Amino acid sequence: MNCWHDLLEIPMPGRLPKPRHTGLTMVIDKGLGLTELQELLDSASGYIDMIKLGFGTSLLYPDRVLRDKIAAIRQAGILVFPGGTFFEIAYLQKKAANYCRLLVKYGFTAIEISDGTIELPPAERRKAIKIAKEAGLEVITEIGKKDPRDKVSMSFLREQLEEDLAAGAYKVIVEGRESGKGVMLYDQQGELKQEELETLLKNRISPDHIIWEAPLKNQQQRLISLFGCNVNLGNIAPQETLALEALRLGLRGDTLRSLLQRQKSVIPLSFPSQEEKYSMSQLSIP
Repeated sequence: MNCWHDLLEIPMPGRLPKPRHTGLTMVIDKGLGLTELQELLDSASGYIDMIKLGFGTSLLYPDRVLRDKIAAIRQAGILVFPGGTFFEIAYLQKKAANYCRLLVKYGFTAIEISDGTIELPPAERRKAIKIAKEAGLEVITEIGKKDPRDKVSMSFLREQLEEDLAAGAYKVIVEGRESGKGVMLYDQQGELKQEELETLLKNRISPDHIIWEAPLKNQQQRLISLFGCNVNLGNIAPQETLALEALRLGLRGDTLRSLLQRQKSVIPLSFPSQEEKYSMSQLSIP
């Protein structure tokens, strides 16, 4: 909190504080060094709920660096897990159980179970969720394929989402990749495909169970407009963390304009009275 909170009200109220189970922001770390990570945590840890160490990058760090990164993220009260591709490699090599145990040994607090590149039969998927939960990990699954040539129907993915939640998954990620274009719910320009979204949410699945990978600002804005400031969003670049929070709170023109259009009102322009000037002068600005 700083002195601006004493002066201004948040345009879009209702943002849930941490710790929370909705309104989650998942940041993707594709290779931050320890100093960069600490700077991110110092400035934005209050707005981050999860950090994913992208893909299989966990294998590439020096051991001490990996342990220090995980420890710093945990100390900030943030869930930390490797990307789902890392799990897929372990599964292909028939080492999923040992993979879960090593995650715990390193201090990871969650796991992403996915089949974005591989084939993972439903029974094997449920088994992986069970093993991970028994190891003490928070289970986050992902639905959807990374290659747009791998066609999967939205109705099938909806069933998979429901089955993952029934098997004990904490949240289910909807694939969006780092580009946010030409994959799953997004067309080649990165625009949200409304009809496919509606199919996925059929049977009244609550959006609270879903983390939407939305690396692009227009996607974040659209999902906030549809589901409110407490929509779960993922694959956020570290440098975009504060920008996303500003979108959620109406502190950027994009969502402020939408808010004003809904309210059919404008913010009046007025000069402060003498009493307000005196009150402002009493603000303690370090």
